[in-house]
Amino acid sequence: MSCRTITDWKTTIKEDTMHYGENRVYKKIEVIGVSKVGIEDAIKAAIAKAHKTLERVSWFEVQEIHGHVGDEGQVTEYQVILKVSFELK
Repeated sequence: MSCRTITDWKTTIKEDTMHYGENRVYKKIEVIGVSKVGIEDAIKAAIAKAHKTLERVSWFEVQEIHGHVGDEGQVTEYQVILKVSFELK
């Protein structure tokens, strides 16, 4: 992966770019993100942990969304099942 800088008169942005070869092989695994805040936070938690654990995480798919309802009828937990892919060496 390389990094390039894009600059215009308003903003400077660092953009990560991956250089893909013709032949790539990926593995797809299932992970479950959990959050008390919301679905997006559950997704971010799952991806952050996958990124720390696996090399070359490339993309994800949301498979299922679940939640837990507490005694007072309020949503107390969000659970998101994801498929995460990473490139094999």
